[in-house]
Parts: sequence; structure tokens; C-alpha cells
Amino acid sequence: MSSTGWAKFAYLFGEYYRTSDFWLPPRLRMREWMFIPFGGGTPLRHRAFDDASRLRQFLLRSPPHSAFYSTAYWRKPREYKMVEKEWKGADLIFDLDGDHLPGISDVDFEGMLIAIREQAHRLWNDFLEPEFGFDKKFLQVTFSGHRGYHLHYRDPTIVHLDSEARRELVAHIRGEGIDVGVALEEWQNPDASGWTKRLREGLNQTLQRLDTVREGERKQAKPVIDEMIESMRRSAILSGKSIKRGPTVVEKIAELIEHPERRRRLLNGNWNALGGKQRGDPNFYRNALIDIVRSDRGIVLGGAGETDEVVTVDTRRVIRWPTSLHGKCGLRVSEFPLDRLDPDGSNPFDPLTEAIALPMSKSIKVETTIEHASTRVGEYSIDTNCGDMLELPEGVAAFLVLKGWAKLAPSA
Repeated sequence: MSSTGWAKFAYLFGEYYRTSDFWLPPRLRMREWMFIPFGGGTPLRHRAFDDASRLRQFLLRSPPHSAFYSTAYWRKPREYKMVEKEWKGADLIFDLDGDHLPGISDVDFEGMLIAIREQAHRLWNDFLEPEFGFDKKFLQVTFSGHRGYHLHYRDPTIVHLDSEARRELVAHIRGEGIDVGVALEEWQNPDASGWTKRLREGLNQTLQRLDTVREGERKQAKPVIDEMIESMRRSAILSGKSIKRGPTVVEKIAELIEHPERRRRLLNGNWNALGGKQRGDPNFYRNALIDIVRSDRGIVLGGAGETDEVVTVDTRRVIRWPTSLHGKCGLRVSEFPLDRLDPDGSNPFDPLTEAIALPMSKSIKVETTIEHASTRVGEYSIDTNCGDMLELPEGVAAFLVLKGWAKLAPSA
């Protein structure tokens, strides 16, 4: 984005911070803050604030592209060396990012947000509350401001969990290291819960999708094949494997399950009934099918930047500040009640309306720069064709330009 372009949006961000109400994290003085400036440049870290007025003063001096606060509590948050900050604990954070979902594209932005909201709902209702006994009174749910959701959990009894303990939580949620043998022992138990229930339900759905691979048109089959390849890839990474499986593996499994007796035995819990072997391995296709189902039934948690660790495991991480604006689209990082994650509830959270914080009263002319991207922002439906000239409210124009889907028109 040109300097003229980002300067316009930096001004709008500054006007927002001038008058908006701020949410402040508990134990504010023990938090480190980080800010990413507009126009590039080095992130500003190791900041700390005593109250909302000092934070507001800082924001108004140079409105940031993005703002973060530490999940950790530090005795000396302003120190530059991490070891000198003196770690005192950290919130437990779960980051769900739609960009990580297999078969989901950012260019169908509204569809992606619906899919990742369902994942966040499953995370709490299928894992955190029933299996770990988490209490919703310690939970804060936020829209990340762009492509996903954050679950902040602040039970004082677990703030001192180290990275290894947090990694065990993540491993279970992602389906890493599942003992399939134990799951199979409980397969016929109608009251079975946890991963036994997930594998049982997931197998039936996976077999139906494999029928599409075998019987459907190429246009229908290809996205299913691609998703299953991605599922096998993720499962291999979680298990520390270097196995590469391509479309022929998926197509072979689809062929094997066509046999009605083999299919019946599979659904009854006999995964060895799949048969087939590759490179002398009689369990090759069985293990591939398990990897597909396991990955599909786990929760896709966001990555932590350049590493393979997830946000949950990192006890020194920063997270987007609720009530701040996200510099990649201009939407607000927004808190909302847990029950509004429910896709079948009476009032599911709608970020493309409720997270709009920039003005909608004035218009800006933009030129779209991407083909075939679609979304809704408020009441405006956008389907881009490269080169379209649009006159839109500032809040909608900011979304498109900051996402890189448009640029300011010469007269803007």
C-alpha cells in the first residue's frame, strides 16, 4: 500500500482510538504490549501501561496497524530481555484461524468465518468443557478481527502450566497420539465419548465423502481428494512421520470401501477389514484412513508465526488486544458471549456486521485488484473482478484495501 493509502487509514484508526471504549486485560501492569506500525517498520515491544489513559495517549501519538498484549504476566514487563522480565504465569489461549482449514479459501471470506466459528464452538463444547472440565466463568471469547476466533481462558489454578503441559492439551485436541486400539475396545458402546465417539461418527461421514470420490464427477471429487490429502499431511506431521500420500491413495481407499461387507465391518469397528497393502505394508490404507478421520475430527488450531508451535503452547506470546482494530482488514477485535458461537443458536455472532468500527457515513472510491473474491461487509455484498471501480463507505473500503483486494482510486 502506498504511503498515501496507509496514511488515510492510520488517520481513521486514530479517530477510532480517540473515542472508543477500551477493554483492559486483568493485571494490566504485568502485561507487555506490542504494536505494529503502519507502513512497515520494526514492531514496538516491551511497552507497559498503568491505566487506559496512558494507553490511549500512546495510541493517539502514532495509531498502530495492529496492537497486542502479552498472554503472560511479567514482574517487569518493560525489560528488553525475556529472562529479566520474570515470568509469573500466562493465560491459556486457543487461536482458531480460518486460513488453516482444509478446503476453505480466504477469497470466500464469509464462508470461511462461518466454518471457523463452528470449529471454535466444537473446541469448547466437544473438548474444553466436557473433557478438561473447563468452567465458562473463566472464559473470554473474541473474534480475532480478521480470519478467526480466540478463546482466552484465565483460571487462576492453571496460569502456571508450563509449555509441556499445554502441549499435552493441544495434542489431545488435534488428535495426536490417539490410541486407536483403546478406541476400538469402546466402539460398540453407545455411551462412548471422547475420541471413540469422534472416530465412530467421523468414519461414517468420511466413507460418504469417499463415495463422492469414487462416484462423483471430477469437479465434485477433486476438492474432497485435496482435503483428504491435506488431512493425511497434517496427521503425518503430528505423528512425526515423513510419509507422502497423494490422490492415488485416496482413490484406492474409495475403491476398497465399495465392497459392502468390508464397509459393514469397518463401521462395526474392524478397521483391519479395509485390506489392501502398499510396499508390503498390510496396514498402509488402514493407517491412511485413520489419519483422514482423525484430522477431520480434530480442531485446527492456528500456528505461531514461523514455528510449528501453536499459540496455546507458547507461554510468552502476545495476542491481539480486544477492542483494537486489525490492520489487515480494519475490523475490530470483538468480545461476545460464548453461546453466540453456536451455529444453531438463535443469534450467532456476525463479525461482518458487528465488528465494523470504522465510519460508514462517508464514501471512498477504490479499484479492485483481485479476481473472484467475495464477502459481505455490513449490508454490502462484494464480488470482485479485477479493475472494478467502486464507491464504498469508508469501513467497507478499508476492509478491501487493507486486505489487498483493492487500492485507492486516484481521486480518493
